[in-house]
Amino acid sequence: MSETQAETVTLVVRHQVRSNHVPRYEAWLRRIIATASQCPGHLGVDVVRSRQPGVAQFTCVLRFARLQQLQNWIESEQRRQLIAEVEPLLRSGDQLEIAQDKAFWFVPDSAQAPPPRWKQSCVTFLVILPLSLLVPLLWQPLFQRIPWFGGYLPSNVLITLSIVLLVVYLFMPMATRLFAAWLSPATDEDLP
Repeated sequence: MSETQAETVTLVVRHQVRSNHVPRYEAWLRRIIATASQCPGHLGVDVVRSRQPGVAQFTCVLRFARLQQLQNWIESEQRRQLIAEVEPLLRSGDQLEIAQDKAFWFVPDSAQAPPPRWKQSCVTFLVILPLSLLVPLLWQPLFQRIPWFGGYLPSNVLITLSIVLLVVYLFMPMATRLFAAWLSPATDEDLP
């Protein structure tokens, strides 16, 4: 992807934090999120938390408008200082992955590669189908009360926006965790 393309680029950061350091890590996380949000091209961040015995896994998904803006954040002195500060709390260091597509939705905490596209399609279908049936029904009272909102363009904008926000921020992260074992089954190498 060229630097001139205005396509969203995603940085996936994984940290394994020792359980006794989670409160200090959470405070540090709030600071680094606030710092990153001031960077040019920063579009937002999502944090997924999970726990295993003795360790908490934090997966942060940061989105930037351009690859160069993401590189600027990764190489910034502010980020270097913040990472140096948090290193003693981490079990396995600062793990970074740059994704230039939407496959990060489907990468469970322990996976190194996204699952097959047919599995991604199945989970996406299972998430979007019920929403595409339910969300228009939920908007109907507004469309009946205010006829202008029930027009072709306004109603489709409201319905589509509702579905996209629910998928991205609520249901896709839950579905990815729910189907994690199926999306990326353990191989013999992963077993102890």
